[in-house]
Amino acid sequence: MATLRDGRWIERRPRRPAVTAQLRREASFLPWLAPALPLRVPVPRILVDQPGHEFVSTHELVPGEPLCAFTSANGRRLGRFLRALHSRSSDDAVRHGLLPASGAAEDLANDVNLFRRTVLPLVPAGWRPDAQAVLDRVGTFPFDTVVHGDLGPEHVLTCDDVITGVIDFGDARCGDAAMDFSWVLHGTPSVFGEAAAEEYGVTPAVRERARVWRRLSPWYDVTRGLGTGDADMVRDGLDGLVNRLRKP
Repeated sequence: MATLRDGRWIERRPRRPAVTAQLRREASFLPWLAPALPLRVPVPRILVDQPGHEFVSTHELVPGEPLCAFTSANGRRLGRFLRALHSRSSDDAVRHGLLPASGAAEDLANDVNLFRRTVLPLVPAGWRPDAQAVLDRVGTFPFDTVVHGDLGPEHVLTCDDVITGVIDFGDARCGDAAMDFSWVLHGTPSVFGEAAAEEYGVTPAVRERARVWRRLSPWYDVTRGLGTGDADMVRDGLDGLVNRLRKP
């Protein structure tokens, strides 16, 4: 649960142990990372940490509105941000609390096993081989880079239509650099995505892996719908899954 205090401070009180662990990692990792980045990010600190009882962390609000100005200038700004983020030493980041590659790979393997059991049987038969190939491929990708892990327009903030901050590092990990380009290259206007790619120096291999990661994300929507009994979410997730398989 997040609460805004005095119009300036975000206080977070987790309701689940997994979220508590995540917030502890962020409070260790982000203060180390923030000075190296060209955009503002949250810099949390722990106010209360009583194991088994109460946990509270806080950080100054990062101002801005979700990204809607997909200009080449903003693409270059985000490309510079990702270049700075991905250039940080993953070993140092892990020492400062980032989820290590082993933990990230284990999380992915658990997700893929769940998808094979629960989502793959729901995929239309004609698309099932392509869907299976997505699950087979993601497990072979390198996990060697400090990544945000959940980039999207709601996590990239602007002031006066200029990108100024990036938020929500809950999925940050030692992962595949291409994760952070799945939306940038395959979910935004080309003028924005290509400017980001040029500024960063995206390789053909990263570009191709980013397409595969983009195809994986609807699987999470399907599992959330199954878990909550939301038939509309399941249907929309399956539609999104197939639509992304259709794109070259």
